[in-house]
Amino acid sequence: AVREFGTTSGRLRRCGWLHLVALGYAVRLNDLTELALTKLDVLSGFEQLKVAVAYTYQGQRLERFPAMPEVLAQCEPVYETLPGWREDIGRCRDLDELPAAARDYVRFIEGAIGRPIGLVSVGPGFAENVALR
Repeated sequence: AVREFGTTSGRLRRCGWLHLVALGYAVRLNDLTELALTKLDVLSGFEQLKVAVAYTYQGQRLERFPAMPEVLAQCEPVYETLPGWREDIGRCRDLDELPAAARDYVRFIEGAIGRPIGLVSVGPGFAENVALR
């Protein structure tokens, strides 16, 4: 897997799993029509990927982002596990060139947020993108 370092501190970053509940809230709040998915390449090498699809709060399952910060502070994420991929995707320039598990991951996100992903970055360079639309 690609290692992430802070641009200012140079320290190794600790990255978390994608929270679709928060992303879905941002999509609705900002009335987004399409998204760009960056840094897909950093997920290469993981056997499994977790995605937060809901929260639990006081024994209840919440599928919408809580409006009150004090509720959010007590929420625990509910993860769905998806298959990962081992291939280096940095040279991919077309959706069909991505490993099946990477394509499935992108489609899973689209389905969960109800919006298309139009661009996926597969490396740090400007040209390291996969246009999906």
